[in-house]
Amino acid sequence: MTREAKCTRTTKETSIESCLVLEGSGKADIDTGIGFFDHMLELFAFHSGFDLTVKAEGDLDVCDHHTIEDCGIVLGSLLKECLGDRRGIQRYGSFRMPMDETLAAADLDISGRPYLVFNCEFKRENIGTMSTEMVREFLRAFAFNAGITLHINVYYGENDHHKAEAVFKALARALKEAVRVTGTEIPSSKGMLG
Repeated sequence: MTREAKCTRTTKETSIESCLVLEGSGKADIDTGIGFFDHMLELFAFHSGFDLTVKAEGDLDVCDHHTIEDCGIVLGSLLKECLGDRRGIQRYGSFRMPMDETLAAADLDISGRPYLVFNCEFKRENIGTMSTEMVREFLRAFAFNAGITLHINVYYGENDHHKAEAVFKALARALKEAVRVTGTEIPSSKGMLG
């Protein structure tokens, strides 16, 4: 079984083509025009084991907000499509990621009930050309469009690059666990998720 989805999304602000394959090998082909964000998505693919392609053109002359948020919308929608009715998946995933002086955790439930809790403070406004506030905005768009409950906690850390990287890696590892097929039933006492 290969769970795969493709999407093209075009608005007045962005144009995005993306493909997600859950049974992949961590290959990434990313070009959003935002170097640090590309790096985070490459790490996400590698640590999740998903194959991920993202080609995005956005109004970067305005700022990075629309491009990053819309990538979150697209990736969340792709994950939701890949999972279908979520039959047989592990459903829950958790991972604590150390990155030098930083410790971050991602805990999630592929519940169909979107929610984001985000506890992380950045000192800088930007890492490269990516606004640090867009880490939260990407995760919000991703979680709400994927239909997952997502809790991100950065317990401590000094370096903002390390904090963001630990968050993306922890999310990837938690998702890798949660999407794993371990049975044949929908993992809910209600008989459905959502």
